[in-house]
Amino acid sequence: MINTSPEQFAAANKAAIDSLLSLANTALASAERIAALNLNTARSVLEDSVSGAKAVMSAKDAQEALTIQASLAQPNVEKAVAYSRSVYEISAQTQEEVTKMLEAQFGDFQKQIAALLDKASKSAPAGSDVAVAAVKSAIAAATSAFDNMNKAAKQVAEITEANVAAATNATVKAVSSTTGSKKKG
Repeated sequence: MINTSPEQFAAANKAAIDSLLSLANTALASAERIAALNLNTARSVLEDSVSGAKAVMSAKDAQEALTIQASLAQPNVEKAVAYSRSVYEISAQTQEEVTKMLEAQFGDFQKQIAALLDKASKSAPAGSDVAVAAVKSAIAAATSAFDNMNKAAKQVAEITEANVAAATNATVKAVSSTTGSKKKG
């Protein structure tokens, strides 16, 4: 049996608490950034709405009012797209930070298990080599699976980012061509 000293137990508990605290701080920082973005966006939308309403009300006739309204569409869509992009960036950064924390914890966990296995194999009775080798093999398989899962998640994130960028550009172009054709007509 492997003995754990009170110091080792306290260190493990401290490490777990530090990890949870770090994760909570990352989540709170992300929530804070989203809240600030939302407040700034709400303020901007209110200011734009007031100035847009004033511009429409100052129009001399209905045609001019429609032209003014059409000219306001593209900047509003661009701001909505920028807002969505900002939310996505904050989420992606938060995910990246959490992933780094999990990778570090998994690496530490692997080192601890390897050390425990080495210690156990030295004090294990004869013939237990097979059991220790099986556990080491299972850990190697788990590590490989974790690495593959991590690589797949990164690829999905890269594809998602490319798709978000493409959709954003398509939306802005569509609105630009729509407002451009309204102005010509």
